[in-house]
Amino acid sequence: MIPLFVLTFATYILATAAYIVFFFNQNNKIRTTARYILLAAGIAHTITIGSRYLAAGHTPLTTHHDTISFFAWSVTWAFLSFRWRYKIKNFGSFVSIIIMILMIIAAFSSKRIAELPPALQSGWLPVHASIAIVANGFLALAFCGGIMYLLQERELKQKRFGLFYSRLPSLDALDSLNQHCLAIGFPLMTLGIITGSLWAKQAWGAYWQWDPKETWSLITWFIYAALLHQRFTVGWRGRRAAIMAIVGFCAVLFTLWGVTYLLPGVHSYVG
Repeated sequence: MIPLFVLTFATYILATAAYIVFFFNQNNKIRTTARYILLAAGIAHTITIGSRYLAAGHTPLTTHHDTISFFAWSVTWAFLSFRWRYKIKNFGSFVSIIIMILMIIAAFSSKRIAELPPALQSGWLPVHASIAIVANGFLALAFCGGIMYLLQERELKQKRFGLFYSRLPSLDALDSLNQHCLAIGFPLMTLGIITGSLWAKQAWGAYWQWDPKETWSLITWFIYAALLHQRFTVGWRGRRAAIMAIVGFCAVLFTLWGVTYLLPGVHSYVG
């Protein structure tokens, strides 16, 4: 199990390095190589998670290591599935860095397999947790698109066409990227909250308890709901949409990490 994770980690390092090299030299052969290496990393990661499941005897989504590892897996496959339909210049260079950061965090987290608390011994675990984390994977793509938008906009406003200008897509393409990612990530987030409420009813007898993680999940949901509402009602586009996508993802990260360690509650068994 550990050697499999190390192999997966090493493959992600190679993919990230290849994407970074491509970003600077723009050699299409390197981009293709980077994509295939990332695909290999995604496949190896899938096998790693499967072996973790067999070793634990339950869905490996309850410890810090497993959660962050699955988060990285979700971003990887969200990007690969997205890349199958849309071609966004140098998108992989930014996404691979996010994946690499998550994998580093997972690598330095305890890999000990813990026994499931009674509340987690439910068929809702793989349903709710996987949907919620896959949603975060697509929202991470929107975050990357927002960062790219602000970088490109800065180049255009300053009229200093430097490193990013020729390497990033147009502002319209990046805005469309933001919208497409949110169109997938937000419904999945909504479904994650619904399945979590159904699980809470089964485990604790109430659909909602205003636990800190539940509360921050709802706050995060409202941020993205507000963004989509403004997009479709008053035509929010461009910079404001990019900033909101970044703010929303920061709320996602706080819900994932900050709440767990700073605001104890019934979800604090994740560790």
